[in-house]
Amino acid sequence: MTISPSSALAQFHSKFSCRNGVGESNGSLVSPFFTKPIISIPKISRNFSVQRHNWSVFTTRASAEVLESLKAEEEREEARPLRVGLICGGPSAERGISLNSARSVLDHIQGDDLHVSCYYVDCNMNAHAISSAQIYSNTPADFDFKLESLAHSFKSLSEFTEHLAASVDIVFPVIHGRFGEDGGIQELLEQAGIPFVGTGSNECCQAFDKYNASVELKRHGFLTIPSFLVQGSDTDGVKLSEWFVSNLLDINVGKVVVKPARAGSSIGVSVAYGVDDTLAKANALISEGVDDKVLVEVFIDGGTEFTAIVLDVGPGSDCNPVTLLPTEVELQYYGNSDVEEDAIFNYRRKYLPTLQVAYHTPPRFPSDVINCIRKGSALLFQQLGLRDFARIDGWFLPSPSQILSSDDNEIKFGKTKSGMIVFTDINLISGMEQTSFLFQQASKVGFSHSNILGTIIQHACLRSHALQSYVGQKSQSRSMQQMQRGNVMPKAKGTHKVFVIFGGETSERQVSLMSGTNVWLNLQNFDDLEVTPCLLAPANGYLSQGSEEKGNLTRTVWSLPYSVVLRHTTEEVLAACMEAIEPVRAALTSKYRDEVMVELLEGLTKHKWFSGFDISDAPPKRYVLEEWIAQAKEVQATVFIALHGGIGEDGTLQSLLEASGVPYTGPGVMASKTCMDKVATSLALAHMTNSGVLTIHKDVRSKAELVNSSLPDIWHELTAKLHSETLCVKPARDGCSTGVARLCCKEDLEVYTNALRKSLLRLPPNSLSKAHGVIEMPNPPPKLLIFEPFIETDEITFSFKSSNANEPHLSWDGNSRWIEVTAGVIGKRGEMQSLSPSITVKESGDILSLEEKFQGGTGINLTPPPKEIFREEALQRCKQRIELIANMLGLEGFSRIDAFVNVDNGEVMVIEVNTVPGMTPSTVLIHQALAEQPRMYPRQFFRALLELASSRSV
Repeated sequence: MTISPSSALAQFHSKFSCRNGVGESNGSLVSPFFTKPIISIPKISRNFSVQRHNWSVFTTRASAEVLESLKAEEEREEARPLRVGLICGGPSAERGISLNSARSVLDHIQGDDLHVSCYYVDCNMNAHAISSAQIYSNTPADFDFKLESLAHSFKSLSEFTEHLAASVDIVFPVIHGRFGEDGGIQELLEQAGIPFVGTGSNECCQAFDKYNASVELKRHGFLTIPSFLVQGSDTDGVKLSEWFVSNLLDINVGKVVVKPARAGSSIGVSVAYGVDDTLAKANALISEGVDDKVLVEVFIDGGTEFTAIVLDVGPGSDCNPVTLLPTEVELQYYGNSDVEEDAIFNYRRKYLPTLQVAYHTPPRFPSDVINCIRKGSALLFQQLGLRDFARIDGWFLPSPSQILSSDDNEIKFGKTKSGMIVFTDINLISGMEQTSFLFQQASKVGFSHSNILGTIIQHACLRSHALQSYVGQKSQSRSMQQMQRGNVMPKAKGTHKVFVIFGGETSERQVSLMSGTNVWLNLQNFDDLEVTPCLLAPANGYLSQGSEEKGNLTRTVWSLPYSVVLRHTTEEVLAACMEAIEPVRAALTSKYRDEVMVELLEGLTKHKWFSGFDISDAPPKRYVLEEWIAQAKEVQATVFIALHGGIGEDGTLQSLLEASGVPYTGPGVMASKTCMDKVATSLALAHMTNSGVLTIHKDVRSKAELVNSSLPDIWHELTAKLHSETLCVKPARDGCSTGVARLCCKEDLEVYTNALRKSLLRLPPNSLSKAHGVIEMPNPPPKLLIFEPFIETDEITFSFKSSNANEPHLSWDGNSRWIEVTAGVIGKRGEMQSLSPSITVKESGDILSLEEKFQGGTGINLTPPPKEIFREEALQRCKQRIELIANMLGLEGFSRIDAFVNVDNGEVMVIEVNTVPGMTPSTVLIHQALAEQPRMYPRQFFRALLELASSRSV
């Protein structure tokens, strides 16, 4: 298909809108799912951008559209879709994860039979109706800043529940921690008579409190870890000392785990040593307001943590819980020395890409242990009165523990021939990010993201007589053997094949995994596409024995099945591939999978809405890169490149694909090669000063020179040559997110060089003289580094410290008149058009962290820029210059340009150009696409990029 340059974006959705389209209908912003709209991706026009970038006009319009959407479909009582209210946020420290979960749920509960309305509860317990577009904001702070203008706020929780009772049929709470899992939101909904997904309020209250849950577990005959409750700052140290002694712990150095009793599963958990340290850490949690009840538990050495999802498949109110395949949580993966002593599975390890943890589903435990975990989790689910689904965490101890070896005759569950099982945490609303345990375990037994979420919602509907008419009709049944084996019907003939490639070996490989996973999950929802996720392994990763590296064509590419993709790191994906093709391990996994699927089918086949599993149990396939490209050529696939850095951005992969006639996304060979080299980029644009495009002077030094030379002398040379006392250092040929630091003195250069010398994975916060957050370092260290003057921009801060303490406040001094922006560009070569630039407010330091750029839960993006900061005329000049830069560099498809901009005249000082920008669920490009008119939701945005790739000349 050939796309006319002038109508590439405008025409896209009229032809390629997906069956389960995401977008807006009749101007509605809230929850456009399941109304099967035809959405046009806009031709990006400067005529509209004048209105679009008027902050007041834009936000007023958006708020009005939210109000309008609240009234939609209220009069349609016959043949209307099930109306689901998705509620996220909450007052706990886990609300950032709640937003990530809600974004994932919104992406996947799509079909003609559901209509989703979105709601957000802020940290002050105020409820707001928000647009589906706003769900893609990064953080609670991002939400809070925009709420006044973009949302409809309710005066009270009572008004909120009255609205829900009139506007939705069932609520899906996706609030983690307080208010979401402690029974708070459930009690409000129960009082208003509103059906909801998940466990009831009383049962939530009991199970959420870790101390109460422990008491309840012991009462039901389960092994428990000895614990002590700290309540109030005047806790008697004598009693805690007695507890230490009774549990054979040294009162001075005995190890314990300190965690809030009611703050979720990840927040505030730490290891303490001795009575004094324990009291200090417990009282700190209380004084900081994390919780007024703190649980102290014996630290169990020699154990392995596990987590298990339990799914209720019973009819109506009859509980029939089935535990999916549990996951083993392995810490200190690959013997990584970067893991501290007595490491625990904390917030960072659970939610951010790290080599410090790896997951194995099913666990590498003896069969009697796995059976005990599954049986015990289901029994707990039933005895605690849980509903629909939950996640239950615990420990497997292969060696008998004297602490747990109780003679109590009431202990009936947890002892096996191979060791002890102890359950510790009940999670009433499991995390639902794209690669969460829920989706990892569900995919292992045949459920896609949308299938498991749909199953949970449909099961919740069974409890309400009024919702019986919305329970879906069962489609054509499959044989029991087919369903057990997870076979699925192939896509219809004529589907276009897409290979999404990610991974590699650069320092941004984990971000690449997140980007590729997000692209794959979004594109696979189109019925006319057959999308295959593919991992580029490291250059020496799992090559056949005896083979030697002979250039890029010997690189290994893995074609991945659904369940193998859902991991946090590329190393983990590779390990999962090896596990999947190892005969003994593969056979054992298949055996467990069949057992669980049989149990699920015994319950699910009784429901008319269940139409079977939709994920096959296929093994991964390994190719040499040359073979993989030949395969793409043979099946006429388009390659969607999500490789950050390395051969994905330097033109190498593009050259190989072009040589075989395989279409691909993003810029071509020469543009990629130029933009990957930051010095070459500056040289290519150096002549554009008269056009208002500036470049930054640079000096390139080798790692060897830094390590082997006098650093004071090098510092003096650099500051003199670059005419700046403060420098910015970054890798010369790596991505845009690692190894970037501000250096203010020669001592900072010494710290940075030492990190290169020792190949440190990161610089801890405030390692340099100027305050900063964690700086992720390239691994392996770069051979060449760029030094350039650090450009001072006006500081933009966000806080609640204003005249009204309950309203967010944005402050900007505006002294230098320069700000930092990032802007996506999209289109055909020579006709690239700029999306709305974004101003990103840093949370700490002067350099955006890897997490602030790509990980949901951090950062504030001002998209479009507020008119109080960026005048409309200057903004339009900025966009014109961004487009001029893109076209001068020969960009095509899509890219991202980072720059400093003068807010008065729109002059652009180029920082760097990224030809394969981040495509994670919360990346700034998503925000910019959603700021277009009409909005481009993620799957439409990625589809547009795919169509641009198919239209290029190869």
